[in-house]
Amino acid sequence: MKMIEKPLTDGCYNKRKEISYTVHDLPKSERPRERLIELGADSLTSAELISIILNTGIKGESVLMISQKILMQFGSLKGIMDASLEDLQQIKGLGQMKASKLKASFAIAKKVIEELRISNEYKESEKKRYNAVTSPDILFGILRNKILNFSKEHFFVISLDTRNNFIGIDQISVGTLTASLVHPRETFESAIKRHAAHIIISHNHPSGDTEPSEDDIKITRRLVDAGKIMGIEVLDHLIFTESKYFSFKEKFLI
Repeated sequence: MKMIEKPLTDGCYNKRKEISYTVHDLPKSERPRERLIELGADSLTSAELISIILNTGIKGESVLMISQKILMQFGSLKGIMDASLEDLQQIKGLGQMKASKLKASFAIAKKVIEELRISNEYKESEKKRYNAVTSPDILFGILRNKILNFSKEHFFVISLDTRNNFIGIDQISVGTLTASLVHPRETFESAIKRHAAHIIISHNHPSGDTEPSEDDIKITRRLVDAGKIMGIEVLDHLIFTESKYFSFKEKFLI
């Protein structure tokens, strides 16, 4: 007589339950999005950041697991950045939509890197352009572009380092140039903040005449004397209009 196998359970065969975990199974303090909100993006790992972009996982694999798998597959964030859309879609759990989101995110990162590169190159070129600005004609070209309304007087202080390299330009006042308006305190304040070794002072004449007035000469002498006391040498005073300039240094007035 043939024996018949009976079920191991009460009329039901045992079946293994497939257990799948998601990010929501983690404690709140360990979930990438919550960690970003609480600690900031810089505190997250690369895998956690990628998981926030992807947002969801698939059956049997959490989004964090997929993110770790992507990093392992391409070796680094740069590897992911350089991967094509088709390469990304080879990863299980990365459909066209998620791969596109990932590609778009890294494309934004590339654009940011390019913007920073262009910005740094511009700053370097400007720094080189302004080096050794003690030449009045170079300084005249810089200052002329700083003024939109030549009908008013603008007083500037140009800060230089020990080698006369450009540090910065500060507009101190707008209005008629008088001893009360251009006080040594205001004149040297920006130079002190910029740790300048030397300064050049400058203002425009709305009249179109660059010849210095008696007040111009008095103010210049006062600021030169103040600079000697403070240890910040006044190298020149440039008076300019839209088309020409007058240099106290070139005329041996300083």
